Amino acid sequence: MKIRTNILLRVYIAFGLVVFFSFAVVVQLCRVQFVQGAKWKAKAVNMAAQFRDVEAARGNIFSVDGSLLATSVPEYELHMDMLAGGIAADSVFNDNIDVLSTNLSKMYGDRSAHEYARIFREARKDGSRYQLLRRKVTYQELKQIREFPIFKSRKTKNCLIVLQQNRRILPFHSLAERTIGYKNENVKNPVGLEGAYSSYINGENGRRLMQRIPGGTWMPVNNDEDEIAAKDGADIISTINVNYQEIAQAALLNQLDSSAADHGCVVLMEVATGEVRAIANFTRTKTGTYKESLNYAISNSIDPGSTFKLVSYMTLLDQHKVDTSTIVNAEGGKYKFAKGPTITDTEHDNYEMSVKRAFEESSNVAAAKLVYNNYKDNPWEFINKLYSYHLNEKLNLQIAGEGRPVIKNPSNRSWNKYYTLPEMAYGYEMNLTPLQMLAFYNSVANNGRMIAPIFVREIRRMGNTIEQFQARVINEHVCSDVTLGKLRGMLEGVVQEGNCRHVIKNSLYTVGGKTGTAQVANGTKGYKDKKYQASFCGYFPADHPKYSMIVVVNNPTRGSYLAAKVAGPIFRAIADKVYANDMEINQPAPVRFVGNTSMPKVKQGNLKALKHVYNTLGVKPLYASASAGVDTSNGIPFEDVRVKEGTVPPVTGMGLSDALYVLGNAGYKVTVRGSGTVATQSVTGGSLIPKGSRITIELQ
Repeated sequence: MKIRTNILLRVYIAFGLVVFFSFAVVVQLCRVQFVQGAKWKAKAVNMAAQFRDVEAARGNIFSVDGSLLATSVPEYELHMDMLAGGIAADSVFNDNIDVLSTNLSKMYGDRSAHEYARIFREARKDGSRYQLLRRKVTYQELKQIREFPIFKSRKTKNCLIVLQQNRRILPFHSLAERTIGYKNENVKNPVGLEGAYSSYINGENGRRLMQRIPGGTWMPVNNDEDEIAAKDGADIISTINVNYQEIAQAALLNQLDSSAADHGCVVLMEVATGEVRAIANFTRTKTGTYKESLNYAISNSIDPGSTFKLVSYMTLLDQHKVDTSTIVNAEGGKYKFAKGPTITDTEHDNYEMSVKRAFEESSNVAAAKLVYNNYKDNPWEFINKLYSYHLNEKLNLQIAGEGRPVIKNPSNRSWNKYYTLPEMAYGYEMNLTPLQMLAFYNSVANNGRMIAPIFVREIRRMGNTIEQFQARVINEHVCSDVTLGKLRGMLEGVVQEGNCRHVIKNSLYTVGGKTGTAQVANGTKGYKDKKYQASFCGYFPADHPKYSMIVVVNNPTRGSYLAAKVAGPIFRAIADKVYANDMEINQPAPVRFVGNTSMPKVKQGNLKALKHVYNTLGVKPLYASASAGVDTSNGIPFEDVRVKEGTVPPVTGMGLSDALYVLGNAGYKVTVRGSGTVATQSVTGGSLIPKGSRITIELQ
């Protein structure tokens, strides 16, 4: 009986344990399924293979002359699958790994061949499927590595895993750096062209099937290629001219350094099109050097100073309040308004003078008296005219960050009936950016047509234009033709007879423009610190304007602070070089030889063939630059084109065979359109772009 009881007890205990553990399993299953279900599902997804984004190459940004301002250069990260099918056999791995190690050691020199071999053998022993081979590998290096024995063979090449990344570079480094801008996911507001046109430049990301391996690393399932290829971004054709940009930056930096100024900016714009050819902005750092950290030309909205007098005099003339011959008493350069401010001129010998002369001498007293006396009883008449110029509105530029213009009116709380009008007459009690001021001056040069500046001419994808841009018309005619003629005469008078005659006046071309020396506020300190802003805004050649330009220098602390002596030299330096480089406004006489016979037209390229043609025609080539002033009476000035190694060769003017030969030898892929000789090439000669890039040439 006792034995039977013991047996039953053991059976009950065993059965109970089975029931208990079964119940525990059911409870745990329910907990995993219903309580922790979302967590484990997410973890299962993460551990499984999934598609992940592959970054597309961002589109290029070109200058108006085809030079490359910004581009994406591919960089590669190389890994090696030590257990790939091609090298699964120990004999295959051992036969190739030493050669691979030797080649890598010779290429990079950072480790000995023995060290490389040891790393690879230890990785194979550990069963590594994703051993790091090298980071930041260039395209040329990748081509060489693919030719190494272990990666060259069709059977074993699958052990190499290539991940592509794109690095953004600026071939011209700091040239127009702030205008080009950058892409930064952490920056809310877009910066420059990179930010404003990111939807075009970014392209469309590809997709690659990846699997997660121990350690949390994602490894491609397919080593050869992406499952969904990335679509490269579109290219931006900017309005910037590389040569003019370099000229503008050099001139501005030189003056900023000599004046020890806080910051400064320059904008050069084409009058008829509104296309910005150069824009430079520099800020003084703590070390005394200058760098582009803020686009002052676009964002810095402050008192414009005496450059605004053009607006005041346009209003006075167009509303027939005065004429250029009207006499105004400048009161010796100092005048106290009743219950208003005391206004002074830089020169204190200004008394009775004509309106034209008052403008040329930049008399603050004359401008203030004329505006106040004519509009004090009806200030809205003056303000409404300013609003008709749209000076109170943003230009709505293609680049973000434009400063807000402020033109006061009598309904504002800060309006003072005694001093606001006279202060506004010569550029205070308001805020305008340099570019907004330039747009107004440009309208005078452009026969009264006011247009918004543009920075992008067109967008291209695969060489085809998908969108073009033209300047938006702000005001079809800012004033009457009669007023316009008088104003242009007054602006030219500033340079020919006024306070800029010793700085900007020259015998080659005429300039129309106006200086502006303004005292600027220093935050909460106001105007106590005596900080000044020197500016000059104008256009050239004055008889048929091609370019308009504004120069602004803030707080020059060394030497003079007057605009004519600080901003004037920058304007002159840039204008001189632009005038010398622009063949449309400075066309030299054609080269002649042997009496009245013109120089024969030849294709560039095959130098040997060219010499043969010259000899057959009995023409003696003179091996010197045509601009070097050689005597051309006995032959033809001839200059051999030499290309710096590593840069794009210039092929304009060549025949197709020569162009293909030259570009092919330089390592570039070529797309051809048309027939005849090469008229244009998509990347300008001398540009730095990666070998293997595609260049389009158009023949005519």
